[in-house]
Amino acid sequence: MATCPACGKELPGEFPFCPFCGADLAAAPAVAREQRKVVTVLFCDVTGSTELGEKLDPEALRALLARYFERMKAIVEHHGGSVEKFIGDAVMAVFGVPALHEDDALRAVRSAVEMREEFPELGFQGRIGVATGEVVTGTEERLATGDALNVAARLQQAAQPGEILIGDETFGLTRDAVVVEAVEPLSLKGKAEPVAAYRLMSVRGDEAVARQLNTPMVGRETELRRLRDAYDQAARDRSCQLFTVLGPAGVGKSRLAYEFLASLDEALVVRGRCLPYGEGITYWPVVEVVKQLPPTTNGAKGNEVIAGLVGDTDVPTSSAEIAWAFRNLLETVAAERPLVCVFDDVHWGEETFLDLVEHIADLSRDAPILLLCMARPELLDRRAAWAGGKVNATSVLLEPLAPEEADLMIDSLAHLDPDLRERIREAAEGNPLFVEEMVSLVKESGDGNVTVPPTIQALLAARLDQLDPSDRGVLERGAVEGRVFHRGAVQALSPGEAAMMDRLTSLVRKELVRPDKPQFAGEDAFRFRHILIRDAAYDALPKATRAELHERFAEWLEEHGSDLVELDEILGYHLEQAHLYRVELGTDDGHGVELARRAATHIASAARRSLVRGDNPAAIGLFERATALLPQDDPTRLQLLVTLGYALTDTGDWEKAGVLLADAVRIAEAAGERLGAADASVALTFVRLHTDSAMLHVDVRADLASSIRVFEELGDQAALARALSLLGMLRFWAGEMAPAIEELELAARHALEAGDRTQEVVVLAFSVMGMLYGPEPVPSALDKIAKIQARVPGGRLEVSALRARAYLEAMGGRFDEARELIGEAEMIAEELGLQTFLAAGVLRSAGEIELLAGNTAAAERLLGRGGEILEQERDWGHFTSLAGLQAEALVAEGRAEEALERIETAERHLLEDDTDAQIVLLRARSLLAANLGSLDEAEGFARRANERAERTDDLSLRGGVLADLATLHELSGRPEEAKVALEQALALFEHKGNVVMAERVRQRLLLEPSRQE
Repeated sequence: MATCPACGKELPGEFPFCPFCGADLAAAPAVAREQRKVVTVLFCDVTGSTELGEKLDPEALRALLARYFERMKAIVEHHGGSVEKFIGDAVMAVFGVPALHEDDALRAVRSAVEMREEFPELGFQGRIGVATGEVVTGTEERLATGDALNVAARLQQAAQPGEILIGDETFGLTRDAVVVEAVEPLSLKGKAEPVAAYRLMSVRGDEAVARQLNTPMVGRETELRRLRDAYDQAARDRSCQLFTVLGPAGVGKSRLAYEFLASLDEALVVRGRCLPYGEGITYWPVVEVVKQLPPTTNGAKGNEVIAGLVGDTDVPTSSAEIAWAFRNLLETVAAERPLVCVFDDVHWGEETFLDLVEHIADLSRDAPILLLCMARPELLDRRAAWAGGKVNATSVLLEPLAPEEADLMIDSLAHLDPDLRERIREAAEGNPLFVEEMVSLVKESGDGNVTVPPTIQALLAARLDQLDPSDRGVLERGAVEGRVFHRGAVQALSPGEAAMMDRLTSLVRKELVRPDKPQFAGEDAFRFRHILIRDAAYDALPKATRAELHERFAEWLEEHGSDLVELDEILGYHLEQAHLYRVELGTDDGHGVELARRAATHIASAARRSLVRGDNPAAIGLFERATALLPQDDPTRLQLLVTLGYALTDTGDWEKAGVLLADAVRIAEAAGERLGAADASVALTFVRLHTDSAMLHVDVRADLASSIRVFEELGDQAALARALSLLGMLRFWAGEMAPAIEELELAARHALEAGDRTQEVVVLAFSVMGMLYGPEPVPSALDKIAKIQARVPGGRLEVSALRARAYLEAMGGRFDEARELIGEAEMIAEELGLQTFLAAGVLRSAGEIELLAGNTAAAERLLGRGGEILEQERDWGHFTSLAGLQAEALVAEGRAEEALERIETAERHLLEDDTDAQIVLLRARSLLAANLGSLDEAEGFARRANERAERTDDLSLRGGVLADLATLHELSGRPEEAKVALEQALALFEHKGNVVMAERVRQRLLLEPSRQE
């Protein structure tokens, strides 16, 4: 059957003009448009042709082959295929060129069966192979180019006489219409892995497919009632309800949500969607929702976090703080009237976003909020426990429609004869999207002669292939931008299209797109009616065209998208795609290198923004993409590797960080990149200090001093801040608090000058701990910590400040104030999801406060809880110190065996350079030995602890060790030695301002009240 060269539709007769698009059929053929298609390829050849040549006269053989080629060509064309060429005695046919049909695979296997039936009449046997796959069409040289042609040829060669072998993809598209026998996977020439194949026995009857939208909802009464019940409960109880609608594409999730939302009168409805591209676009749906909410007060800190999220300024924060601020914002808005927050396509959401949704569901109180999430079942592959265990959560899986419901839907869309309606219902298998599209194609065809496609992908591809070329071009260029696209962008990608709004209006009428809310001022926006339509349009573009269009869209976006919060992520994605397609096609050149560099710049900027927000998983993914785009020895790449290494340590992936940074050092040194080598070396030192107990401080400091000279010489403030921070941390871990604070304050100044707010916060948090444990007297320490807290309020630094202030207040004997402050720190840490920080910092200090107060039972509970968290996270560095303190409380509680178990577990993971943990565990060993009556052993542990403590300026720790020694001297009958030790301890406690411990030592020395404060 002839086809129109312009639109590709089959021509039902002889016409001067195409009855579908009006093209002049007598004019010169239109230049074919190159595109990618999923087609089905058929290879057929004659078996025993050599023997035939020996038996038959050459003229008779030629006549036989002519009849054979004529019959095969007629069969192929009867089923809508195209014969590309004859190769010897083989026939190659393609189904899907020039026009796709929704059932091309089915047409191909029918043709194969008819060919096989013709062989006996022709007087010989043949063999046939059929394969389906993506090819490029529209080239001048041939109908199609792609691996599907090779596979079909290899299947034909592997078939026996009279046999038809079909590939796995072909079987998947025709499984409901064919009878097959499975064969052993075939080892085909040119294929690395065995190829699945099936022996085609016969083909069953017809199938039919089409689609139309805007149909009344049917068959979802139960789900709709449950959704309304969830909303009513949220409004009645002023609670937060999480309702998740799960289902495959096209099953009716959006239709159910639309029906429910249309019934609401008083509620405020806001929507956000997760994007299917750009891995680092974590907060896109949150930003969309925030922009739809009315102006409201969210507290100073909450306003700051939200402003940083939607604005163009970087605010140091964390994913936990963003979740907290967003939850508070929703609660504030919902206080006025019920709030329904709809999140579309949650299965595409980043892990941090999913955490945020569950955070709101878990912690929101006294506010009527319904979180309505719509997702494909793949969400449960990533989060098997999604909404699990929550009393305020409901999940429903939308099942396929029952046959009677599908009939009702079909009748609401069109009046079809019973046979066609039955075929559509059976092919749709209860999927409303399938039903709608089948009916749509039936109505558009005009004669109802639509064969049922076996999958929605084939169906959509067939429908798009039937569009006017101009309409299709607009649709494909919209697909480059994404699910939502803008008129201006499509115009920029289609400069020759003069009637853009006419084309877009046509696509709206055809129910392929619909108007949407624009992201850019003065623009018109459109949304693909379904993401699968967008995918089908995009997949049809040749990769060379995709590369060009992604680059051109990025240029348009740079000019028009300055207000987008996630501009770097989106720009980086499109430039990255433009580069990667060029690489894939082997056409990468100097321009491709420049594309890669531009993409890396934007993606790295997005990664740094994620770090500021505390979204480490997204930052890591973005940094990995950025580094992959740059040459190995590129200085920018080496710098990004350093930041990536630090980010990996924050997530506990020390091994990967060590390998990556060691590689960075090697590459930088080989390339003569002094700055890159020094920076990576500092980061690698940081990793090894946490993972290699054999590292010596003196060697480490020498290496750091060498790197610092490089940074000072080259004027890199950010790298200098990181190196000085590590020097300060080394002094901190060695118990040298005063010099540690000096170096940390210097590091903070360099970080501030470099604009590295994340590093500045890290440094200040360590400084606060130095104030707590160092020689700074309690009153001045409290004053300095308050100033640091005011300097960068919120987040980890606030928790650190509250923790330090609590312990300092306890040293002053103000235990009520101390417990109030530590309780506030615990609440914030838990609310922000800072589990490691909670365990290693807040619970440790809470336990130390209770030890100071003499409440050893409470101390043991707090320290034990922290230890369990750290054990689960395998954070042995923090665990060792905490375990020693817990052992001290266990000994005091008379639980010596448990104390020994804690000590031994900690000692197995103890680092030699961890002074604090070494002293704490030696003290616990001494207390345990004394409790068991082994005074000599106890004194040996205490003296070792004292030797280490004397090298520190942690005055309270030193005083505590001396008090332990005094106790052992007393038990050994050496009162004078005990007195000397107590007097030394008293001097240390008084200098620190540790009133509680000073008073206890005075009592032991039986001092006069006049000596007391």
